[in-house]
Amino acid sequence: MTDDLLARHRAVLPSWMPLYYAEPIELVSGSGRRVTDAQGRSYLDFFGGVLTNMIGYDIPEIREAVERQLATGIVHTSTLYLIRQQVELAEKIAQRSGNPDARVFFTNSGTEANEAALLVATNHRRSHQVLAVRNSYHGRSYAAMGVTGNRNWSASGLNPLQVAWLHSGDRVRGLLARLSPDEQVDAAVEDLREVLATQTAGDVAALIAEPIQGVGGFVHPPDGLFAGWKKVLDEHGILFIADEVQTGWGRTGEHFWGYQAHGVTPDLITFAKGIGNGFALAGVVGRAEVLESVSAISFSTFGGNPISTAAGNAVLDYLLEHDLQANAARVGAILADGLRSAVGGLDCVAEVRGKGLMLGVEFVRPGTSEPDPALTNRVFEAAREGGLLAGKGGLHGNVLRMGPPLTLTEEEAREGLAILVDAIRSCAGVAA
Repeated sequence: MTDDLLARHRAVLPSWMPLYYAEPIELVSGSGRRVTDAQGRSYLDFFGGVLTNMIGYDIPEIREAVERQLATGIVHTSTLYLIRQQVELAEKIAQRSGNPDARVFFTNSGTEANEAALLVATNHRRSHQVLAVRNSYHGRSYAAMGVTGNRNWSASGLNPLQVAWLHSGDRVRGLLARLSPDEQVDAAVEDLREVLATQTAGDVAALIAEPIQGVGGFVHPPDGLFAGWKKVLDEHGILFIADEVQTGWGRTGEHFWGYQAHGVTPDLITFAKGIGNGFALAGVVGRAEVLESVSAISFSTFGGNPISTAAGNAVLDYLLEHDLQANAARVGAILADGLRSAVGGLDCVAEVRGKGLMLGVEFVRPGTSEPDPALTNRVFEAAREGGLLAGKGGLHGNVLRMGPPLTLTEEEAREGLAILVDAIRSCAGVAA
């Protein structure tokens, strides 16, 4: 029973591991974009295992690829041996990285991918100084937490890096919030120059940034900001790391990688989540000169193992063959336009934002910019009652996050939209 499982969970797992919902649910089966809990209740999933189940549930092509590898009897060999699936996936990712001479290093999670990127960047530049962005999230290990600009997710003040902070793309609050997009870009670039001149010793290793801040509540800067930043970075030889853990693989609809909205090519790109569709798979891809900047032996025992890369190849092939990037743009527009039309004018909704199938609704106290996490939680619970699973986030916990599988259909988008609109309007006290 779920109640018994909850008691057992609390008895053996740490209290700082959060569980969603006032009455936590156990998901026991799934198909397509729908999951079923232990009580037999079915839900349309708009969060996809935190944007990880990118293709959905029980996809034959992925299951069959994994079963073929399992049938060989080889689940793990370590990367001390050649792994055909790993090489094939690395070739595909390198080809789409934007770097003509790219190298790929596989890990198990986005945290490890960002650690690897920081390792090679600081080695390449011989400096532990790093630029990061306020309201960001890059992982749960020491260096990754050190460049995470969200106190809710920084579990330790210990940091092997010296970090200087840049303004985020928040358009609801903050010093740059009420500027026009062009003015915001100019101000952010000016801020970068001042940070370099006043908060660093000059030999900064890298800037790490998310094109759209995931845990940060899907906040994102105006298109072109990264280009403005990179012009300054290039003047100083500073590397640019794009954290594409949540934005990669066409999720934004308009591009394959989120950074492409800015007209730049990063030196390093980190990826994870969707490429494994639930299997532990992540990594960093970038310029060979930078990736080779490791002066000692290093490898990831499980990174890029035969099972995960068999899944990864099937995921990437499926994504490209079915043009899921275009689908993300199409069905994402149904959700975004529908939300803006139905609830965007409510005085408790500060902003409906995001791109493609990466959308957020930020809730505030009516007539103010003061965050309203209590309302957010009511909407979150009401959506579940209506048969829809979503996520929460933002610095203040006041953003409802949606990252459905990229296979979401137009019919399912409209179904989920109706549930969301009803949940928001009813919790806000608006008549149907």
